[in-house]
Amino acid sequence: MTRIDGHLLDPRQLPDPRQLSDARQAESKQHFAAHAALFDPTTFGHIERLGIGPGWRCWEVGAGGTTVISWLAKRVGPTGRVLATDIDTSWQTRAARSPLEVRVHDVAADPPPIEAYDLVHARLVLADVADPERAVKSMIRALRPGGRLLIEEADVALQPLACPDEYGPAQELANRLRHAVRTLLAGRGADLAYGRRMPRLLREAGLRHVESDAYFPLASPACAALEATTLQQLRQDLISEGLTTADEIDHHLSNIATPTMDVATAPLISTWGRKP
Repeated sequence: MTRIDGHLLDPRQLPDPRQLSDARQAESKQHFAAHAALFDPTTFGHIERLGIGPGWRCWEVGAGGTTVISWLAKRVGPTGRVLATDIDTSWQTRAARSPLEVRVHDVAADPPPIEAYDLVHARLVLADVADPERAVKSMIRALRPGGRLLIEEADVALQPLACPDEYGPAQELANRLRHAVRTLLAGRGADLAYGRRMPRLLREAGLRHVESDAYFPLASPACAALEATTLQQLRQDLISEGLTTADEIDHHLSNIATPTMDVATAPLISTWGRKP
């Protein structure tokens, strides 16, 4: 068990699936905390290399939590501005203060903010929106000339295993369940290879100096916590589709709660470029 962003990440203490209506908020907090623990250092490193400093105007798209926007607010200081948007802002625990503003906004449907931003950032957002191409164009329109866009998306198909080191029955079960999750998502129309497309998509959208890299987390407590919350959220669908059983899920959750289970997550593809 480990404490990350103020939350205890322990797969053994996740909500009972029979009480999902009461547990949804707790699951979301666990999910956001795991993402923050896994990906915040990578995100912050990229933004620092893009040159963020006092006075910058930043738009965080699909914020989903407070760790990134709080970090941005510290970097831009009192002369800067950070706009955090999401279709659901219930994660906001207190009223935002300058330089931070939180606003309900759908990047794939609503017009972009009229401000000209130095940085627009979205992490694990585009694969879930109704019209990702429109979302990208909206983010680019909101940039000032020379402004930077940083988009970070998972690529589930690039590394499809929950346990790359498959040396025993527990690891084999983990990989079967990861395959079941991929099958379920693909059946829903999800693009499991979306992350790798981002360099080409940003160049085609007109950005210059486009670059990209990948981060592949392995054997972290947050990897196990993210695996557990994902399975809890998809549990009933996986079972009803005949992709696995309740016993298999429970057995896997018990396995990943042990310190010897090395669980991996899908690689995070970070892609950035400048508006001409």
